[in-house]
Amino acid sequence: MKAAVYKSYGTPEVLKIEEVEKPSVQDSPDRVLVKVYAASINPFDVLFRRGYLPTRLSNGLFKPKDHVLGIDVAGVVEAVGANVTRFKPGDRVFGGCFGSHAEYVTPREKGLVLMPTNASFVDCATISCAGMTALQALQKVAGVKPGYKVLIYGASGGIGHFAVQLAKHFGAEVTAVCSTGNQGWVRALGADHMIDYTQQDFSKNGQRYDLILDAVGKRTYASCKSSLTPTGIYISEHPLKPVAQIPQWIFSQMTRDPHFKTHLTEGNTDDMQFLSNLLEEGKLRPVIDRCYPLAQIVDAHQHVENGHTKGKVVVEVAS
Repeated sequence: MKAAVYKSYGTPEVLKIEEVEKPSVQDSPDRVLVKVYAASINPFDVLFRRGYLPTRLSNGLFKPKDHVLGIDVAGVVEAVGANVTRFKPGDRVFGGCFGSHAEYVTPREKGLVLMPTNASFVDCATISCAGMTALQALQKVAGVKPGYKVLIYGASGGIGHFAVQLAKHFGAEVTAVCSTGNQGWVRALGADHMIDYTQQDFSKNGQRYDLILDAVGKRTYASCKSSLTPTGIYISEHPLKPVAQIPQWIFSQMTRDPHFKTHLTEGNTDDMQFLSNLLEEGKLRPVIDRCYPLAQIVDAHQHVENGHTKGKVVVEVAS
């Protein structure tokens, strides 16, 4: 099978399309063999490909141990392990797994759910990582309730555009921060108020928020703290970026500052099914910036690395 392989850290050009061995579920009773139709690109993929230091601790200091990127998948079940009970060959599924920038993957059964009948592979390929990150930040970390005032910084990005929709679903009053060119379509997702960060710094407008979700990791806790209500919290989805965030993150952990929160997204079937239901009901809409065929994986990474994607970038592996 074909896969986008990287055997050294570096620029997008380290990625090469190569023939690799097709995986099997013969000796993996809890896994599912999925023919990949679409997969998205996440900041996770860029950081691992670059060899960002924290990722090297798990993936090899000098060269990557895992050679295929990708953590979101949408495709069709081709075979199931002996213990799999929820899926059968021919089922259309989506969810999370490693190595999805390839023609086949073998995710665990618990990492997948059935695709809604009215959804495309491209749409479903965007949801697992970014959608669950937004959902868990809003629901499990912040406990967003009706009437909460929520500000989402980076509202036009992969996590941010899902967060806008989910926060509205939970009854929050949403302020979305993004650039001039993204104001219209982000407002159409349900945002109550818009702030153009190229024209205005939200932290100087005198408003207070129950939650500030920095979906792109470009602010610091110190710069946002004055904009929180007495019980408000700040969440950064990239706590190690920028560098200025690191000492504040360490300080907040040492002092147990209740206003600063971080979290690691945890894949689970219930959250995936929740997002799938919203997608089926038309209450969650993935915004697709661009689609690239697998053969253009280098171009896809270059586009994501530029840092101004509108929604999600998808790799179409099969048509």
